Amino acid sequence: MSRKKPPRPTELELLILKLLWLESPRTARQIRDALAASGRDLAHTSVITTLQKMVDKLQIIQLDPVEGKAFRFTPCISEEAVASSMLGDLVNRVFDGSAEAVMLSLFDVSDLDVDDLKRLRRVFNDKIREKRQ
Repeated sequence: MSRKKPPRPTELELLILKLLWLESPRTARQIRDALAASGRDLAHTSVITTLQKMVDKLQIIQLDPVEGKAFRFTPCISEEAVASSMLGDLVNRVFDGSAEAVMLSLFDVSDLDVDDLKRLRRVFNDKIREKRQ
């Protein structure tokens, strides 16, 4: 039986995941303080509720307390998996599955310097070589 994919994170869940990807495990208080420092000041109970929902959705794991301290949380989904899932959803819903339309749109809305364009050219050239083989 295949394991069900965790649902895509909400905006707040994504903020929490980003904090945990930077440093984990963290306690609810550490997460709340980091959110407040970034301008998202929430009640402690709101953070606890969100963390429990994220555990239920298989986005994070609740670790047992160390030496009687608070529970700690760590991500169980990778940044790459979330980014891929969210980007895939965007490509399908907004651009009707067209990777070309996404790329052209990115060029229109992004301020790319010469070095960025050179890196992109290398990636494109590598992809072309892969397809030819």
